[in-house]
Amino acid sequence: METSKIKELIGIAIQQLKFSYTPYSNFKVGAALLAENGSVYTGCNIENAAYTPCNCAERTAFFKAISEGVHNFQAICVVGGKNGELTEYAAPCGVCRQVMMEFCNPETFEIILAVDPEHYQVFRLKELMPMGFGPANLA
Repeated sequence: METSKIKELIGIAIQQLKFSYTPYSNFKVGAALLAENGSVYTGCNIENAAYTPCNCAERTAFFKAISEGVHNFQAICVVGGKNGELTEYAAPCGVCRQVMMEFCNPETFEIILAVDPEHYQVFRLKELMPMGFGPANLA
């Protein structure tokens, strides 16, 4: 993916931090999901006092896209940090990686982890979910 598109996704993900609802952990996460059709779906993490009903930024973005009929994705950018301060990379949790396995090609889907538009790393899903279980395992 070209650098300008990566930086655009980083900026969108950073903007999502302001919508994050994190009264318990104060760890804010924003995500920008790029569909193959060029649309970008956003997400933030949403906590709950009961903890189990919480939802990560990545899944929020995926579920928004899927609820609108979009099922093909190219990349996602994830940013996060305590009190919204981006000081290190915030990688997707295991549940989010499993959702990515359901809807993304692990060989080509890119996960961008960033602290700002100049400091980021790009991984393929297969790197963050080696030997992942997905729809192909049930074919």
